[in-house]
Amino acid sequence: MIEMRVRDLGEVTGAALLAGDPERVCRGCVIDSRLVDTDSIFVAFPGERVDGNDFAEKALRAGAGCVVMTRTPEPDVSALAAELGAAVLVCEDPTEFMLRLAHVWRKGLDCTVIGVTGSIGKTTTKDSLAQLLSCRYRVHVTQGNFNNLIGMPLTILSAPRDTEVLVLEMGMDGFGQIEQLSRCAEPDYAVITKIGTSHIGFLGSRENIARAKAEILAGMRPGSLLVLNGEDDFTPFISETFAEPAGIEVIRCGVSDTDDVRAGAAVLDEYGCPHVSITFEDGSTIDTKLSILGSQSVVNALFAAALAHRLGVEPRKIDEQLGKLEITGRRAQVRDAACGARVLDDSYNAAPESVAAALNLLCALPASGRRMAVLGEMGELGDAGAQLHALCGSYAAAKDLDLLVCVGADNAREMADAARLMGMPEERVMLAADTDAVIGRVAGDLRSGDLVLVKGSRFVGLDRFVEEVC
Repeated sequence: MIEMRVRDLGEVTGAALLAGDPERVCRGCVIDSRLVDTDSIFVAFPGERVDGNDFAEKALRAGAGCVVMTRTPEPDVSALAAELGAAVLVCEDPTEFMLRLAHVWRKGLDCTVIGVTGSIGKTTTKDSLAQLLSCRYRVHVTQGNFNNLIGMPLTILSAPRDTEVLVLEMGMDGFGQIEQLSRCAEPDYAVITKIGTSHIGFLGSRENIARAKAEILAGMRPGSLLVLNGEDDFTPFISETFAEPAGIEVIRCGVSDTDDVRAGAAVLDEYGCPHVSITFEDGSTIDTKLSILGSQSVVNALFAAALAHRLGVEPRKIDEQLGKLEITGRRAQVRDAACGARVLDDSYNAAPESVAAALNLLCALPASGRRMAVLGEMGELGDAGAQLHALCGSYAAAKDLDLLVCVGADNAREMADAARLMGMPEERVMLAADTDAVIGRVAGDLRSGDLVLVKGSRFVGLDRFVEEVC
């Protein structure tokens, strides 16, 4: 983790020392005063409800070596810092402070940096990459969803000094954010998983989403490598408009004979795990089985396998690791309900493309009872929300489900109406206002042998339904 004198913290970030010991050595960085440990750097973020500056004294008493505030400290805070041999820095923008500090720490690490972004699949790709590379390297990786302008710097600042590969997930909800992340991290390798419709409400079109995702190239040097989805319709645009002019090498992963790293047709076993052949750039091939579910997981594993192979991991090791993959929770995980039903828990988040993939998986898995889908509303779709929810409802209708539960308000109604319009019988379509309604109306009706998909954006909170029945 970051280890630096207070004096140097100020110099590299532009923060001003207002009180305390400039020679104090600090270790680690947190933004939550409850996580302060001895010598921590505590960065205070002012918020609408909670102002981190108000917790400066608490952080100092907990052992912080330095507190970074956005306002002039009260006299008692300055006095306490001096008394404890700690320090107080003041900066105008705590996000910029974090980005600058993380950039300096990244530059001091003798490691390879891999950035991962995309509309869907980036967390699965990130987790797969970390596991494949960990059989050869000391890997530090984004935990959970620490992928924004605060979370990614925290990931970098927590990296041990002996890190050999740093795998960073990069998210955004507008232009300029991934550029900031990329300039901070300076990736040697990058992956753009797919250009979908997530965040279309903020950016207006898929082309704009592609432009925003292509910002990952901003911090990359000529000769670096970008991995793209060979079957994504925006891959030529990203390659020709952004990568090639910047001198960035591109490899494509997919199922076409023209892709540089390619997979054969996936065959799902009775548990939904894909069996697939993978051919690498040098012509070497493995026949492997993934431990994660669904055909949609193949391309994400392919991105990871392509980079692992480039970084010297032997094909047999890649094969071995693909059979042991573990990904961040609530992404296409089959769980047993107390009543004997099975729950396909994909409740972490949702986008139209991932809903379609989840419905495909629901229909590919064996079920002796009913097949049901509980689909929550999807966020950040803007003016396209009604149309995209209707498309998901239409797609669900085509799957001949025994029950479709649409959870939410207006957009959930769009889903339900479209499913009925496309011929799904009225008695098989249910509209529920919220997760509590789903629990009340569906949880007690599940039976042994049933298979139920649960998927929606996080704000819907469908994970509570899963916990209720499992």
